[in-house]
Amino acid sequence: MTRRAAVVLALAGVGVLFAYPFLWLLSASLKDRSQVFDNALLPEVFRPENYAEVWRAVPLLAWVGNSVAVGVAAALAATVSSAVVAFGFARFRFRGRTVLFGIVVATMMLPAAVTMVPVYLEWHAVGLATTQVPLWAGNLFGSAFYVFLLRQFFLGLPAEVFDAARVDGAGPWRQFRSIALPLARPGLVVVFVFEFKAAWTDLIRPLIYLREPELYTLPRGLKAVLDRFGQGGEAQWELVMAASVVATVPMILLFLVAQKHFVRGVVTQRVEE
Repeated sequence: MTRRAAVVLALAGVGVLFAYPFLWLLSASLKDRSQVFDNALLPEVFRPENYAEVWRAVPLLAWVGNSVAVGVAAALAATVSSAVVAFGFARFRFRGRTVLFGIVVATMMLPAAVTMVPVYLEWHAVGLATTQVPLWAGNLFGSAFYVFLLRQFFLGLPAEVFDAARVDGAGPWRQFRSIALPLARPGLVVVFVFEFKAAWTDLIRPLIYLREPELYTLPRGLKAVLDRFGQGGEAQWELVMAASVVATVPMILLFLVAQKHFVRGVVTQRVEE
């Protein structure tokens, strides 16, 4: 019992350490300008109107909508395309498969900065360099990390099920849609959440491609908020903090909603390894 209590206390302590930055951010967003950085978690004067002020000052709702649209498109594109490639590597036998898979995995070692300029030139050549399309369309070609992750899930599925489906006349696409995807649902949820989070927090690509404020995603919008309210001697940091809370809460809610599938997917992956 003592050991169990010690484990619970240790986990609680670690949980508090991880939660403290967000609690501080939430507290700072509800404080007066002069008290934002006083490190007290309970504000002396609550100012929930900070949220109303920043909501009136900048188009937060439009930025949230843009981030949701880009995040869902990026996550769906990465999940579907990576699943198709991973299923091919897991279930098809062809000459050079191991070498080709090694090349795909090796691309994870390539820094994103190396391809940043060539990719921009490609989007500029097709006239889409100032739109939201480059923020998600690249995922239509899959992701090496997600291909590797989903391949492990597909390899862990019983081969007998696919053999029986093949005997019954099911082709590769039918096996993929009706057998592989439902059985690999935890892995697909993990990929979707990972990529949605990556798109939601991405700042580099919006800085490169987005010019019009109405097209901004939340990270790009937060940069605009910081430039507007976080500079000079009269910096309105309480508004910056309020906008940051608005950008953070949706990801927390997403994890809470997908937590069961997310944890199951991670546990399944560890067991297969």
